[in-house]
Amino acid sequence: MKKLLLSAAIAVLGFTSVKAQDANNGSALSKGSWVIEANTGSWATGNTAFSLLSVDGSTIWSVGADAGYFVSDNLAIKAGLGYADADEIDGTLVYKVGAKYYLGGEFPVGVDFTGSSVDGNNANWVGIQGGYAWFVADNVSIEPTIRYNVTLDDQKADSAFQGLIGFAFHF
Repeated sequence: MKKLLLSAAIAVLGFTSVKAQDANNGSALSKGSWVIEANTGSWATGNTAFSLLSVDGSTIWSVGADAGYFVSDNLAIKAGLGYADADEIDGTLVYKVGAKYYLGGEFPVGVDFTGSSVDGNNANWVGIQGGYAWFVADNVSIEPTIRYNVTLDDQKADSAFQGLIGFAFHF
């Protein structure tokens, strides 16, 4: 049984490695390509992800997406927009600009500036993230990611960890 599990694990790793290499050598991560990314995640009032959270009868939700352009192989400059709402907060606009680099074509790391604005009050963060890009097709990847948002003004916002599952479409 152990040999069967080990063989299956090696086959899966080999397959995902080949898919990432194929995607990297093709157009998915090449200079001049585009990426559209939608994430699911937590921390609804400070991200461009799709989320829904209900705590003690209060509901918080958000929608958003990111888009990027590959200025060189494996390096995309990205921008994102999102909207969040909660029972006790009127709408929150969230915006993001940054960069994402695919190490070895399969390990995306990123850094960005994220801001939010609600009723004239602004909060800002610097986000750093890392994850894995599983190319399920030549132009589609699923990217589980861990992200840390460092607040730039602790009087207006907190720093926070996030766990995200990203769905990226490469053109």
